[in-house]
Amino acid sequence: MSGVTGLHRPAGLRVVLDVRPLQDPGRAPATARYLDGLLGAFDAEPIPGESFAFLLQSDLDDPTTEFARLDVVGRRLLPPTRLLGSGALTIDPFLLRGASLGAAWRAGRSGAAGAVYHAVAGAPPLLSRIPIVVTLLDLGPWELPDAFQRSPASRFGQRLRARLVRDAAAIIVGTEAVAVAARRLLRVRSSRIRVVPLAAHPAFAAASAPALTPGVAAAADEERVRLGLPDRFLVYFGRFDARHDVATFLRALSLLADRPRPRGLPAGTGWPPQVLIVGASPADRGALARAAARLGVGDSLVYAPALPPERLAGLVRASRAVLLPALSDASGLPAIDSIAAGTPVVATAVGALPEVVGPAGILVEPRDPARLAEALRTAWADDRVHGRLMTEARERATSQQRAWADVATETRGVYADVGVRRPA
Repeated sequence: MSGVTGLHRPAGLRVVLDVRPLQDPGRAPATARYLDGLLGAFDAEPIPGESFAFLLQSDLDDPTTEFARLDVVGRRLLPPTRLLGSGALTIDPFLLRGASLGAAWRAGRSGAAGAVYHAVAGAPPLLSRIPIVVTLLDLGPWELPDAFQRSPASRFGQRLRARLVRDAAAIIVGTEAVAVAARRLLRVRSSRIRVVPLAAHPAFAAASAPALTPGVAAAADEERVRLGLPDRFLVYFGRFDARHDVATFLRALSLLADRPRPRGLPAGTGWPPQVLIVGASPADRGALARAAARLGVGDSLVYAPALPPERLAGLVRASRAVLLPALSDASGLPAIDSIAAGTPVVATAVGALPEVVGPAGILVEPRDPARLAEALRTAWADDRVHGRLMTEARERATSQQRAWADVATETRGVYADVGVRRPA
């Protein structure tokens, strides 16, 4: 697995980028977060000659207009293939090929040093005439085939997508563990993999800054009271689909509810732990509430809609810990955000999470409610262990200050490695 090269400022390239996830972030929150962070960093520090051609859905608003400093040479509107469900994986490669061709050949005529197609979500274009860079933020379709490849259309679409990813000129992943998994699951060549660690949203990093803590704490306390939360609470945010093991999480809460109250737990602190569920859709919230009620832990859950990063960061900072019971997680972005805010994480040891969390949290094996219950009990009731975890999280928040500007610089290096036209 090769590292990132070409970190000098390369000559500007034409970048063809499918930004449709930004138009509908609820469908792919990690992808939307990645695109927003990357494009925001590109926009904050544009380089001469660099230009972008964006591919968008025709029926949704265009969020890329906020990146006003980017040289956007075109916006191609595509039909809303997301409405086809798994069938989009088969149609998109052909559709994207046609959409990217014009943007590619015009790059040379405008004086660009070359062109790349950067695929972040869905399938890359078929038979592309320009080098393809793929960012892999999700391995769920291949790690959990029973959930994501149930129909013939979805199986064919994911096989086609895997083939196109294998053929990409470069594949960006966030951790070494995800690089190993990509090699195993997709048979990707090591020489094509680039590890570009991701960064926290600036709002979470700001939440851990000592100078800002009083104001952040006051705002978070107001938010907590508004939501009806007690002083001590856990936070669970991210996805609520097959990639996360909600069933094990609820079973762990049920096991804790059947146990005696831990000794030394302050009299005003509830038992079992109170968990704030952030960002679940109405359908997911209903399913969670029904499952929790069946297990007798419905009163342990408090719900909040998707919150702007600035509001969520304050709640994460004020929480006892963040809970991430994943079965597949190739980005680790919620854990990165949580630790940037100085908050410990209780997570399952899958995908990117062990590298991201490290000593700043408690890791357990997936699908093990007894071990998850013990981890939750420890984070909730053991002040000595919790203090150590919080110290680790806050030390990492101050010592590992990676920003999206770093991600952008290294990504531009990947573009240059594969996209710059070489002299004949």
